[in-house]
Amino acid sequence: MPVKWEDGWPVLGDNGKVPQTLDLPASKGLIPGIVNSDEFARKKGEPALPLVWQWNHNPDNSLWSVTERNGFLRLKTGRTDTSFVMARNTLTQRTIGPECSGSTMLDVSNLKEGDFAGLSLLQKNYGLVGVKVDNGVKSIVMVSASSGKPVEVQRVPLGQKTVYLKAECDFRDRKDTAHFFYSLDSKAWIPIGEPLKMPYTIPHFMGYRFGLFTYATRQTGGFADFDYFRITDRIPKQQ
Repeated sequence: MPVKWEDGWPVLGDNGKVPQTLDLPASKGLIPGIVNSDEFARKKGEPALPLVWQWNHNPDNSLWSVTERNGFLRLKTGRTDTSFVMARNTLTQRTIGPECSGSTMLDVSNLKEGDFAGLSLLQKNYGLVGVKVDNGVKSIVMVSASSGKPVEVQRVPLGQKTVYLKAECDFRDRKDTAHFFYSLDSKAWIPIGEPLKMPYTIPHFMGYRFGLFTYATRQTGGFADFDYFRITDRIPKQQ
C-alpha cells in the first residue's frame, strides 16, 4: 500500500485506508512482475532463477539445474521422502487473483521406481497433478489434501514420455477453487481428479502457490525435466 512520511512518521494508505487498486508498473529487471512465465532458457551471465521463483524449503543446489538440459528445469532426487510436503526442491510462484492458470510440460523419461513429479498448488490443504511410477508403470495422478490428509483421487495410465499439466484457480467472489488438467498433446485438456477448495489460511504461508516438484519414495537418482512454466491472469476457455 502507499506510504508517505509526515513529521518523521510513516503514514499508511490513502487517508488511513488501503486502496482497492495500486498502479504498479512491471519492472524490466529481475522481477518483471510478482509472478512471471519462465521458459527456463538462460543466456550466458543471466541468473539461474529470476526472483519471481522461491524454493519451498532450503534447496539442495546440487540437485537442480537450468543448464544440464538447455531450456529445461531439471529437478533431481537425492533422498527419499514420505510425502509431497517433505520434498525439498519444490520450486514455487504465487497464485494471483481474481483468476489464474499455471501450466508446464514434463518429461518423465528419467523417473525411477517410486518417483513422483508434477505441478502442485501448495498449502497445507494442497492439490497436485503429476506422474508417479509404481511397479514400472507410469501414471498421471491427481492428489488432494483438502481433508488435511493426501488422498489419491484419480489415476490414469501414461504411455508416453511427456505430459502437459495445468492448474486453474478461481478466486472470484471468494470461490477459491482450483481445477486440475492434463494433456497428451498440449491442445486437448482433460480434467482429472476433483476440484480443490483453497482456504485462505496461514499454516504454511498466506495464500496458495504453484509448485514444480519431484521427489523419490524408494530410491534416489531419478530426475524430472520441466520444459517451461507459464502463468496467465485468466482461465482459458476449454477447447
